[in-house]
Amino acid sequence: MSPEPISHPNDLLTVREVVARTGVVPSALRFYEARGLITAERNSGNQRLYRRHMLRRIALVLAARRLGIPLADVAEIFTTLPADGPPSHRDWVRVSRIWKRQLADQRRYLVNLERQLTACIGCGCLSMKLCDLLNPDDRLRARGQGPVRLHDASERDDPA
Repeated sequence: MSPEPISHPNDLLTVREVVARTGVVPSALRFYEARGLITAERNSGNQRLYRRHMLRRIALVLAARRLGIPLADVAEIFTTLPADGPPSHRDWVRVSRIWKRQLADQRRYLVNLERQLTACIGCGCLSMKLCDLLNPDDRLRARGQGPVRLHDASERDDPA
């Protein structure tokens, strides 16, 4: 019995192998590639081949998706990671800190949104009695249509 060959981050994997390892369907791989999140090479038969270190990028895309982080933010982060090899531990720590801050901001926003929903839908306006307190003289009208208070960062920490 021969030992398993040692894998290297630059080993080439077929689409089938990447799908088996990540659970991501081929169309999603093409989508991620079109967005610049991952890269592939082509062999002489025009078959797409991925460097093994792309598995980590795909895992990061999947983790970000589960956290609700937009692909545009993932793409921005990926510009700071090495394209020709796996990210270092330091890279992972930096990315996780950035995303933890984003998630903390999201959490604060959702808590404030929940508070505002008990008093007002955010001035679009469904509560005529409370609106005189929260939006006298319809001053929020100048900020646009719909629930502008719910999307306005300057009022997120308002105890409304």
